[in-house]
Amino acid sequence: MKVLKLGIPKGSLEENTVDLFKKAGWRITYDSRSYFPDIDDPEISCTLVRAQEISRYIEDGTLDLGLTGIDWILENSSDVVIVQDLIYSKVSMRQARWVLVVREDSPYQKIDDMEGKKISTELVNFTKKYFAQKNINVHVEFSWGATEAKVVEGLVDAIVEVTETGSTIKANKLRIIHELMKTNTQLIANRASWNDSWKRKKIEQIKTMLTGSLQAMGKVGLKLNVSKENLKRVMALLPSLKSPTISNLSSQEWFAVESIVDAKSMRDLIPVLLEAGAQGIIEYPLNKVV
Repeated sequence: MKVLKLGIPKGSLEENTVDLFKKAGWRITYDSRSYFPDIDDPEISCTLVRAQEISRYIEDGTLDLGLTGIDWILENSSDVVIVQDLIYSKVSMRQARWVLVVREDSPYQKIDDMEGKKISTELVNFTKKYFAQKNINVHVEFSWGATEAKVVEGLVDAIVEVTETGSTIKANKLRIIHELMKTNTQLIANRASWNDSWKRKKIEQIKTMLTGSLQAMGKVGLKLNVSKENLKRVMALLPSLKSPTISNLSSQEWFAVESIVDAKSMRDLIPVLLEAGAQGIIEYPLNKVV
């Protein structure tokens, strides 16, 4: 039997990725000591790999498919096929940014102030290229961890670090002076795997289902009944991906209406729908919108 080798990013992306696959229709299970999760699809085998390394393993063919950030693809200069931009902000609910950070009391105010300075980061190659393109000479060193502490203690002049909210940076009395890039999660494939007809079909299946799950995030289904005389008023209140579905009930004077709406709007929407004449309102969760 043919098998597609899938890389699951270990670490901060891990839980959200497993949950996304669950919504898409695949159940992934493992214990904390295992690097080879089980998946309820005999055509897929899973391996837990650090997000920083996934693109390299996909490029050399160790893995066929995986999820990682565009930041690590650029850092490793990996030659891979980007199958789908999964819009990581939808997975994590926030979009991660790589930013230039200094101490709160630092005299440095802008990126040009980094001329001749020492910067610590995990994203070494990208950072070097970024500053070189701006003709700013800096010394960039690799950080093995606790990156914020290096600038707090004065071991380096600045750091390039990833953040979502910036709260950890502020808590450490640090300050962002420049944004280098935003990063989204990408579904990426090995080029030879992409050109293999069986693997490509399987990859396309995964892409379709993951994208459908992302489209459903933050949305709910809505059903209601409304009389003919109130139909226009109710319809004017309903948002939808395209347009609400309307069907006749057994009585010619009543209609069933179905729509997909943002979950966060429901607390305000339901009361005004009732005022407009809607009845029998049902809200239900969505796993996929394809």
